Amino acid sequence: MSNPTPVEPGHAAAVEKDAVESIVHLMPLVLPLVGGVLMLLLASIAIFVA
Repeated sequence: MSNPTPVEPGHAAAVEKDAVESIVHLMPLVLPLVGGVLMLLLASIAIFVA
């Protein structure tokens, strides 16, 4: 595990934001939508090939 250095209260603005933590709250919405689009795409490909 990593040991991050403690942040002093005056230097909180210098800490960069983690990209994963900024989008993780969208996962319950994004994953089902992407899954539905993928299922429709695969179904249309299967119909086209058949």
